[in-house]
Amino acid sequence: MTIESARTAGTLAEQQAAVVCALVAGAQPPPGFDTDDLAATAHGLLHKRAEEVARRFPRLAQAAGPDFRARYLDWARTRPKTTTTEDAAAFARDLGLPDPRPQPGRRPRWPGRRGR
Repeated sequence: MTIESARTAGTLAEQQAAVVCALVAGAQPPPGFDTDDLAATAHGLLHKRAEEVARRFPRLAQAAGPDFRARYLDWARTRPKTTTTEDAAAFARDLGLPDPRPQPGRRPRWPGRRGR
């Protein structure tokens, strides 16, 4: 990005917001940014999100089937991340699967490993 293109592209905050939207919400890359670099970074971030959901909610990943990763990536591509828990709940809801979050008032099936 040149100094001149930076001047015409808006404030720094606007430019940063446009980059973030391109990385996590499927928006078009802002002018002056390398589209291949942004696409590669966005791809990596999406895969990281899928791994995080699968690691924290393995039953959801199993219930989504052997193509969990592909389904999750398609789902997440145009949705900015909120939290891993909210992502997992929204993904499950959109697939018609049970909410993977712990239910209030119910004891966890496997006690935590406190003190370790």
